[in-house]
Order: sequence, then C-alpha cells, then structure tokens
Amino acid sequence: MKAVFARTPSLKDQPTHYCPGCGHGIAHRLVAEVIDELDIRGRTIGIAPVGCSVLAYDYLDVDMVEVAHGRAPAVATGMKRTNPDKIIFSYQGDGDLAAIGTGEIIHAAHRGEQITVIFINNAVFGMTGGQMAPTTIPGQVTATTPVGREVVGQGYPLQVSELLAVLPGAVYVERCSVHNPARILRAKKAIKHGFELQLNGTHGLSLIEVLSPCPTYWRMTPAKAMEWVETEMTKVFPLGCLKDV
Repeated sequence: MKAVFARTPSLKDQPTHYCPGCGHGIAHRLVAEVIDELDIRGRTIGIAPVGCSVLAYDYLDVDMVEVAHGRAPAVATGMKRTNPDKIIFSYQGDGDLAAIGTGEIIHAAHRGEQITVIFINNAVFGMTGGQMAPTTIPGQVTATTPVGREVVGQGYPLQVSELLAVLPGAVYVERCSVHNPARILRAKKAIKHGFELQLNGTHGLSLIEVLSPCPTYWRMTPAKAMEWVETEMTKVFPLGCLKDV
C-alpha cells in the first residue's frame, strides 16, 4: 500500500491534548517540517512561554526552553547572543505576545534581534477560559465580552504585524492562516523563509503571524471555526506579507 502520510522526524509521536479543530497542531507540524527540510534540528532551540503554546515542547523534538509569561523574546535574545551559531525561535500565542509580552516583542524587533517568532493569533485567551484578548475582534463574544467586544470602552484589536512592520529592526513580517490547505502551504513557506533569513545571517527579527481557529472558546464546530477565520478574522487581520528584506 502506498504511504500517503509520514511523520516528520522533528515532530514527536505524541497524542494531542489540543481541543478538536485547534490550529496549534497544524502549526507545530509546519514548524517541524521546516526544521527538517532545512536540516537544522541539531542546532535549533525553541522558546515556549505560558498559554496553550507552552506545550509545544511536548510535540517538537528539538531543544526547548519554557519561560515566564510574555518573556520569550527576552530569553530568545539571550539565547541568540550567547549562542550565535544556533537557530533560535519563539512560539507564542496572542495572550502571551500581544498582552503581557507586548513590550518584549516590540523592543526585540526594534533592536533587530536575530530571532524567528511564530505568533499564533486565535483572538481569545484559550488556556484561561476564553476571555477577551488584545486581538479579540469587534463584536466577538468571549467570556468577558458576553455581548461582543465594543471598541468604545474595550478598545480596538491590536494588530501586531502592522505595528512591528514599521520598525527598522524587523526584517520580515507576514500574516498567514491555517484555515484551508492553500493557506497552510503559504504559512509553511512563510515560516521557512523566517528561518532561512536567520540561517543566512540576515540581521533582524522575523515574525510570522498565524491566524488559528479556537472552536472551543469561539463556541463553534471546527468546520465553522475555519470558515470564521476567513470570513471574519481576515477583515481585521488581512493576510499577506507586510515586510521583507
């Protein structure tokens, strides 16, 4: 029988703990495939902070470090400066990167740190119960916005990619999605490019934002959540490359 699926070596043979329809599993596989295709598994170090993204170390078979909430860019900075021959990446959710870690990511990008950041945006706090996140879109119902996010009083969604793209130290910023096969393939190309820039010695930070479904706290079926990414999230977070050297 012809094999139609093979687990890439850098992805552990591990039963998933993620909710049905969650996009983290897709993103993990893309990162693992890129690491193997670039043959950098032995020199790669991943940084995983607090949130659903923290358990990346259970799935990615590379050296991983768990860090305090929001501090992944700071730890990644130290890792890269003391190990310049290593490929350093952080894997962060929106609650981590766009909330408590906003200052860390902005200053890491402004300094032009030579790291790659994978930013998973599902517009909600997933691990703590589905509260409003900085990336929650207007009108979105969450545990703390039962009638939908109202920009008057609750503010606008934080568009991290647009914010970082204007900084000279950020050399590559692209927003992708994993809501259909074509977009998954595009996301993989973006992640690979982010790693290649670091591998080639390009000075500066790369950020790949990935729009990802959270059916549990969006209170949707997995299929509906994938559709919602395309019909609603992309209105606020347009897909595409914002900056590339």
